[in-house]
Amino acid sequence: MQFQWTAQCEDAFAILKQALIQAPVLAVPDFAKQFVIETDASDDGMGAVLMQDNHPISFLSKPLCDKNKGLSTYKKECMAILMAVERWRPYLQSQEFLTEQKASTKLQQKAPLKLMDLSFKIQYKKGSTNAAADALSRCQHVSTDHVLSISSCTPSWLGNLQDSYTKDPDTTKLLAESAITTNNDAGFSLQQGIIRYKGHIWIGNNKLAQNHILQALHVSGIGGHSGIQATYQ
Repeated sequence: MQFQWTAQCEDAFAILKQALIQAPVLAVPDFAKQFVIETDASDDGMGAVLMQDNHPISFLSKPLCDKNKGLSTYKKECMAILMAVERWRPYLQSQEFLTEQKASTKLQQKAPLKLMDLSFKIQYKKGSTNAAADALSRCQHVSTDHVLSISSCTPSWLGNLQDSYTKDPDTTKLLAESAITTNNDAGFSLQQGIIRYKGHIWIGNNKLAQNHILQALHVSGIGGHSGIQATYQ
């Protein structure tokens, strides 16, 4: 189907261009003005907004663990305040800020200890007028049971070992054989470009690679000169 550039497309394109050249939605903090924090807590999470002159500076949203989901509303609201203050404390230390709640629980009684170095005033805000913080407290947070990303550290000697394969004819032959079959009869295999023997990284007679490994595991900042046995292991 042929694409047609309609008047609606032109309007959408104009709006997009305007959004790209305008200043961001979030305001730059002005330490000469008073900061205001709006917080809210729901059954599943907490939300907060840091503002000045009714203009948002930063947003914050955090899920509640299963243990804290069973707490009373008062405790959750108090936790939301403490969460926001902890995150934005550098903004709040210069002067009084706004965020009226009576200390009726042990958590609320302990809260002033965490806020004693700050000048603040807590005021109640009707839920219907606290839309931003309310929405942030109800975000569909990703379950903490799922790992979204895993980072790993690759030692430099491992890269040096991999680079040295092309300089040794026997290793080059072994590398080619391992690339064809997952495991050969002798126990060699190729995993992520590294030759392994029975699951362990194979160094062979590569003297340069041996020196790199000894230096990394024995005298480097990571190795910490742990001694002969630790280096061997």
